Amino acid sequence: MENQQQQAPQPIRCKAAVCRAVGEPLAIEEIVVDPPKAYEVRIRIVCTSLCHSDVTFWRMKDFPGIFPRIFGHEAFGVVESVGEHAGEFAAGDAVVPTFLGQCSECVDCRSPRSNMCSRYRFAVRPGMPRDGATRFSDAQGRPLHHFLGVSSFAEYTVVDVNHVVKVNPTMPPSLACLLSCGASTGVGAAWKLAKVEPGSSVAIFGLGAVGLAVAEGARICGASKIIGVDINPDKHELGKKFGVTHFINPKELGEKPVSQVIVEMTDGGADYCFECIGLAALMNDAFLSSREGWGKTIILGVEMHGAPLSIPSRQILHGKSVIGSMFGGVKPKQDIPILADKYLNKELELDKFITHEVGLKDINEAFDLLLQGKSVRCIIWMNK
Repeated sequence: MENQQQQAPQPIRCKAAVCRAVGEPLAIEEIVVDPPKAYEVRIRIVCTSLCHSDVTFWRMKDFPGIFPRIFGHEAFGVVESVGEHAGEFAAGDAVVPTFLGQCSECVDCRSPRSNMCSRYRFAVRPGMPRDGATRFSDAQGRPLHHFLGVSSFAEYTVVDVNHVVKVNPTMPPSLACLLSCGASTGVGAAWKLAKVEPGSSVAIFGLGAVGLAVAEGARICGASKIIGVDINPDKHELGKKFGVTHFINPKELGEKPVSQVIVEMTDGGADYCFECIGLAALMNDAFLSSREGWGKTIILGVEMHGAPLSIPSRQILHGKSVIGSMFGGVKPKQDIPILADKYLNKELELDKFITHEVGLKDINEAFDLLLQGKSVRCIIWMNK
């Protein structure tokens, strides 16, 4: 018994980037990370990256915006210790944490039609998914809130087993990190959700990291025409690296609606349209740009103002459809290892997503780069 107590994981003191108030720069602080409880693992984060969702909640004044908080949900790490009933993992495992869980047992997890676990439903909580409590405290012992069940802007974090995926240890850490959220979301939306066919036409509204990942997924699926729509002219050349064949800047169209341009370019409308920004007006534009008879519009962006989606009901009768997407339809434990293999087989190109790299102490620089539209993905290393 005494031996077991000696071997039991102990609290760890480490560094984390803590946000104390809405929109404030993150501060590097010493924190305490509790040992993992049942169905949990503690992960040593090797690297993480900044996603637009982090920025959205960093700016959010009302619940579920809550402070002080440790943000970050796209990361790669190594299991440091495991709690009870976490037998699928062991210390030393190479893993990525994911904001979306997979219990692998509920009716939704067992079905190929859904990636939304119904036993442990997705929610933006300030604590752990099972008990709602935090595993973080600051140097004064005051609690720090979690973010999306991951909180990767810390040298160590505790994550529920449903939100952890083993990856091939030969995967470079910075590239495995991308599969934790953004790259998987976009590639998955084209590959898993839309099921883009060879020779089809695709229109992507918003060429941020997720939109570019959609382009990459469409390229892998063999789409012949990939149209990128963005008001940032710099995205024209960038998009070409990801398979974008045509570029539209709505600011350069005058009075002509972007949907009309796409319908003309595709001889009737794109087979697949993806909205990757989070604006109801663009969701409507994407729908209007899709082909009658079989056009699919896939919504990937979270509407940033909470506005309702309004589309012409008559056009729905013409055979168009709208599909919502969480994590691009990807089942984390099943599909992330497949995407890792696609990278290792040189089918999926991930290196081009990384435009900047910084150390944890310079994490606010990553925010600046994203807010200025200068980065696709900025990797944040814990040991630099």
